Amino acid sequence: MSAQTVDVAYREDVVLDLREAAAPTVVRTLGLDIELPAPGPYLRFVKPAVDRLVAATLLLFLVPLLLGLMLIVRLRLGPGVLFRQERIGLGGEPFTVYKLRTMLPDRRRAPASFAGDDRRRTHKAPDDPRHTPLGRFLRRWSLDELPQLVNVLRGEMSLVGPRPELPGIVARYEPWQHARHAVRPGLTGPWQISARSMGPMHSFTELDVDYAQRVSPLVDLGILARTLPALLGSQRGS
Repeated sequence: MSAQTVDVAYREDVVLDLREAAAPTVVRTLGLDIELPAPGPYLRFVKPAVDRLVAATLLLFLVPLLLGLMLIVRLRLGPGVLFRQERIGLGGEPFTVYKLRTMLPDRRRAPASFAGDDRRRTHKAPDDPRHTPLGRFLRRWSLDELPQLVNVLRGEMSLVGPRPELPGIVARYEPWQHARHAVRPGLTGPWQISARSMGPMHSFTELDVDYAQRVSPLVDLGILARTLPALLGSQRGS
């Protein structure tokens, strides 16, 4: 079966829509061809169905925990329990991601005392002083991401896949990096199990492109099996 070719330009509105592709797709960038397999039954039907089923089941069982955390956030941090932010998902399309709020509402008025990497490009920096103690606890154990199960239920995210990035960062991607948008972003993925909290997400996109090229049930199960040990390992090292 011959491959179709998608020329990816270096622009913010790039769209890599492979949802209806019937043949392998070559993402042609600056002298580099990245071949992505045609989405088979697993990627098009099985994976989304399993995602929604698992997300609905987890939400059902985690409702007491989620409501309790929302109440604590409301009492400690004030109004505005959920944090909403635009991210880039499947095919380069934007969507709104949901998290529990971890910072004070007036954080942007505070002096810019954080001297580390740009916070917008660094994930879960443990020494970011803009986090509250409650927020640091929620982020350390990824409890702030529980509302993203709603994103999975809505079909915007998957249980496993690349982490969704900010539009401003995607706008600065090199062309080859857009290949990560050939699959839905995930709650966990290759970045989390390979370099959790060790550096900016955007510098590990080669892991996401590799995942998009070889996504399968075994790959997803392997990532899920390694997520909890990676999370626990990050706590021991913190």
